[in-house]
Amino acid sequence: MACSLIGAMLFTQCKTSTPSPAAQTTTPEAQTATPKAKDYTYTTVPNDPLKARIYKLDNGLTVYLTDYKDAPRIQTYIAVRAGSKNDPADATGLAHYLEHMAFKGSSKLGTKDWEKEQVELAKIEALYELYRTQKDPAVRKKTYHQIDSISGVAAKYAVPNEYDKLVASMGMQNSNASTWVEQTIYYGDIPSNQLERWAMLESERLSVMVPRLFHTELEAVYEEKNRSLDSDNNKVFEAAFAALYPTHQYGTQTTIGTVEHLKNPSITEIKKYFDKYYVPNNMAIAMSGDLDPDQTIRIIDEYFGKWQKKTDPVYNAPQEKPLTAPVVKEVVGPDAESVFLGFRFPGVKSKDALVLRMISQILSNGQAGLIDLNINQKQAALGAGSFAEIYNDYSAHFLSGNPRQGQSLDQVKDLLLQQIELVKKGQFEDWLIPAIVNKNKISQMEAYESNEARATAFVDAFIARQDWADYVKQDAEFAKITKQDVMEVANRYYGNNYALIYKRTGKDPNAQKVEKPTITPVPANREAQSDYYKTVASKPVSDLQPEFVDYKKDIQQGQLKAGIPVYYTRNKENGLFNLYYVLDMGTNNDLKLGLAVNYLQYLGTDKYSAEELQKEFFKIGCSFNVSSGQDQIYVSLSGLDENMEQGLNLFESLLKNPQPDQKALSDMVAGILKDRKDAKLNKNIIHSVAMVNYAKYGPKNPFTNILSEQELKKVKPQELVALIKSIPSYQHRVLYYGPRELQAITATLNTGHIVPATLKPVPAEKPFKELDITKRQVYWTDYNMVQAELLFLTKSLNYDPKLVPTIRLYNEYFDGGMGAIVFQELRESRALAYSASSRFANASKKDRANYILSYIGTQSDKLPEAMAGMQELLNDLPLAEANFANAKASVRNSIATERINKTAILMNYEQARKLGIDHDIRRDIYESLDALTLDQIKAFQQQFVKGQNQTILVIGSKDKLNFKELAKYGTVKQLNLKELFGY
Repeated sequence: MACSLIGAMLFTQCKTSTPSPAAQTTTPEAQTATPKAKDYTYTTVPNDPLKARIYKLDNGLTVYLTDYKDAPRIQTYIAVRAGSKNDPADATGLAHYLEHMAFKGSSKLGTKDWEKEQVELAKIEALYELYRTQKDPAVRKKTYHQIDSISGVAAKYAVPNEYDKLVASMGMQNSNASTWVEQTIYYGDIPSNQLERWAMLESERLSVMVPRLFHTELEAVYEEKNRSLDSDNNKVFEAAFAALYPTHQYGTQTTIGTVEHLKNPSITEIKKYFDKYYVPNNMAIAMSGDLDPDQTIRIIDEYFGKWQKKTDPVYNAPQEKPLTAPVVKEVVGPDAESVFLGFRFPGVKSKDALVLRMISQILSNGQAGLIDLNINQKQAALGAGSFAEIYNDYSAHFLSGNPRQGQSLDQVKDLLLQQIELVKKGQFEDWLIPAIVNKNKISQMEAYESNEARATAFVDAFIARQDWADYVKQDAEFAKITKQDVMEVANRYYGNNYALIYKRTGKDPNAQKVEKPTITPVPANREAQSDYYKTVASKPVSDLQPEFVDYKKDIQQGQLKAGIPVYYTRNKENGLFNLYYVLDMGTNNDLKLGLAVNYLQYLGTDKYSAEELQKEFFKIGCSFNVSSGQDQIYVSLSGLDENMEQGLNLFESLLKNPQPDQKALSDMVAGILKDRKDAKLNKNIIHSVAMVNYAKYGPKNPFTNILSEQELKKVKPQELVALIKSIPSYQHRVLYYGPRELQAITATLNTGHIVPATLKPVPAEKPFKELDITKRQVYWTDYNMVQAELLFLTKSLNYDPKLVPTIRLYNEYFDGGMGAIVFQELRESRALAYSASSRFANASKKDRANYILSYIGTQSDKLPEAMAGMQELLNDLPLAEANFANAKASVRNSIATERINKTAILMNYEQARKLGIDHDIRRDIYESLDALTLDQIKAFQQQFVKGQNQTILVIGSKDKLNFKELAKYGTVKQLNLKELFGY
C-alpha cells in the first residue's frame, strides 16, 4: 500500500511485512524455485494506543489488526459501509433483512443439493415480485400459498442454521450482526486457533446472497417489527429523527422498515443491494486479540482476497433546510411520561461534531455535568440526561427528562433548555473541560482493556471514512477544545430549532401490527451437513489449553486493622484501580439500608456540599458508588491510582460524616413514590421481575419487601445518616485491583479506611421461602401491547456442583445459540417467534433452588402454536448427534480460551463463595466433557425437565389473549398490579 510522503511524515508510517515461511528442505533435483512469499504493506500511526496495522488488499478490502494477548481469543468484525439510509425509498428495511439472510449460507454452505435448490429459490423470487404488485387480498393469499408450498420443497434441500452450528462448534461467542443507518456489522469473538476456519467460513457466506428459507425468516422480521412497535422508546427515537431530518433518510426511513414494505418484500431488490454494497472496496475487517499480524493478513488475503472488486458505491446525501421553529410531536404508549429534545449538528468530519461531544459531557457526564448537578443532584426532575449521536452526514444532540409527580413535561423541557443556555453563556467552571478530557482518557484506558472496544474503534473509523491517523488524532484535538470553542458552537446550533417529543401515557391511537401469514413449518434437517461444512470442520487446528483460576495463587490475601481481610489482584496493565468494601447484608437485613444508600448521593460533608463533593471527585479522575442489593452492599471507589489517597479521603469522610438534609430526603421520597408509580407502567419490570418473584415466593417476596408509603414518609434524615455511618462498622472484606503492591495498599487502607477496633456482626437476614410448584398454573397480566410474552417457570432441585457440567452441556445443546434446538425449531423451522429461549438456570447461592426458565415473545394470534411448540421441546427433547457434537465442541473451545483475569478474578471468587465452592467450577465442566453422552443429557432432561409442574407467566392485551388456550396449561388467574407490586 502506498503512502504519500507528507502523510508518512506527519501521520503514518508505511511498513512491509513478509510472513515467515516454514523451513523447507530442497534437493539437488529440484528444478522449480520456491515462490517468494507475498509482501504486505501496512500503515501505522505514531502514538496509537492500539499499535494498529492497517492493510488494504489488492481488491480494496481494508483490514485493521491489533495484537492484544489478554486471552487466546480474537474479536472479529466485518463491516459494510451500507445501512438503512441506502435502502430504496420503496423497499425500506431491506438492509436489515439482508443482514438476516446473510446467516443462511451460500451456494456451498447450508445446502444438500444446490442445483435443485436454486431452481426452487428462483420460483420463489419470481412469485414475491408478483406478490408485491398485487392488491386484491384473495389474489395475494393465493400467491402466498404458492410461495409457502414451493418454500417447503426448497427447504428439503436446505441445511438450516449450518453457519450457526459451525461457529458454535468453533467456540465463537456473541455471534450476531447489526444494521443501523449507515453500516451493517457482522461480529463474533473466536478462539485464536480458529482463525483460518473463520476466514474460510465468513469469506464464503458473505460472497453471495442466497435467499434460503426466506419466508420463515421474514416472519421473524415481522416479529422484530412488532417488538419495536411495542417499544415506546423506539417510537420516541423515530419521531425525533423524523422531526430533525424531514428530507434525509435518517428521518424518512427506519432501519427495520415500514409495515407496508415488510409485507411486500423483494428478493430481487435485496440481491441488487448486496451486489452494489457488499463489495470488498466497501468493506473492512477489524480484529483485535491474540494474533500474529503477519500470519493473520496472509490468511485473510488467501480467503477474502478472492472477492472481486467492483465500482465504489456512491451516495449523495440529501441536504436539510435549517429548522426555524420547534418541530413538536407526540408519542403515546403505556410507559411512563417523558420529554425528549433533539438538535441537529453537522456530520462526523466537522470540528463542530467534536465540540458537540464536549458539550454533551459538559451537560451530562454522570458526576459533575450541568444536568447532573442542577437537575439530578438537586432532584429537580425524576431523571435527566444528554447524549450525542454522531453520523456521517449529520449528527444530533438529544436531551431527555422524566417528570416528578405533579411536574409537567414542559417544566422538564424548560429545565433542560436552561442548562443549554448556561453552556451558551459559558456559565460553567473552567476546570470542567480539562476534567472531561481526563475522564475521557481514563474511559479509553478502561475500554482498551477489551478486544471488543478496540475493534469497535476500527469499525467507527471505517464507517466514518476517517483515516486511522485522523481517528487517533481526535483525542488530541478533543483536548484542545476551549470554553470559547464551546460557546461559539453552542450559540451557532442551539436556538428555537429543535425537535420536541412529548411521550404521553395512554393507548396509541395509531397502533400498527404486522399480521401473521400462514406458514407451513419447514424441516430442521438436523443431521444433514453440506460438503463445505465438512471441509471447514475438518481443517486442522492447534490445541489450546484452558487456564483456570487458582484462588490461592491468583488472589493474594492481606489483613487490615480490626481483622478486615483484603483480597488482592495486581493490575499490570495501566494506572487504574478498583476498590470495594463488601458487606454480606442488604435490604433483606434492614429495609432502610437501600434507602440510606440511595440518600448518600444527595449528601455532603462538613467540608463539602453534595454538589462540591461530586466536583472534587471528578477533578481527580475518581468516582464512588454505594449500592445495596437484597443480601449485599458494595461500597466502591475507582479511578486514577495516583489520586487514590485523595479519593479515599473524600470517600471515607462522606461515610464518616454525612450531613443530614431534610429537603433532599423529602425530594428523594417523592421521587421513589413516582418511580414506583412508573414501574407499574413498565412491561419488563411487570413481567420479568414482579411476576417472576410472585411465582417463586408468593405475594410476600423480596421484590415487594419495601417500605410502605406511610413508612417512607416517616423516615427521618438522622436515621438514614446513622445507618450510613454504621456501614463500615459491620464485618466486611476489601477487594482491590490496581497497580500497587499488597503491602502498599494495606498500608494506605490502614491509614485511610476508618473503622472501629471491633466490627459488629451483620444483622440477621429476613428469609423468603421459595414455593414448591405443586400444580400447573397460569398467571396473566393485562398490558397494552401488540405481542404477547410468556415465561415458563419450573422449580428444580437445589444447587448441586456435581450437576453443573451436565447442566452446562444440556443448556448448550438445547439453547446454546442460533444453531441449537430451541432457535432451530421455534424460529427457523416454525417461524413462531423472533425471540425464544430456555435455560436450566443454576442458583446464585447454595441452598437455593435451580429453575428452568423458558421464554417466548410472539404475536398474540400465534400464542397457541408457540406454547405448544415450547412444551413439545421441553417434554420431548429432539436427539441429534451432530448437534450434540457441536455443543460439546462449543463448550470445550469456549472454556479452553476463556481467561478470567483482572477484576473478574475477584468477582469470580466472590461468586464461588456464595455457592460454597472453593475452586473454579469451569475445571469440573472441562474435565467432565469427554465422558458425557447424549444419552446422559436425555436422562437429565427426562428426570428434571420433562413433565415438571410449571407456572406460566403471560403478559399481553386482554382483548388479544386466547384464554381458552391458556386454560389447557393449568388454572388461569389474573394478577393485578397491586398484587404484583404490593402497593
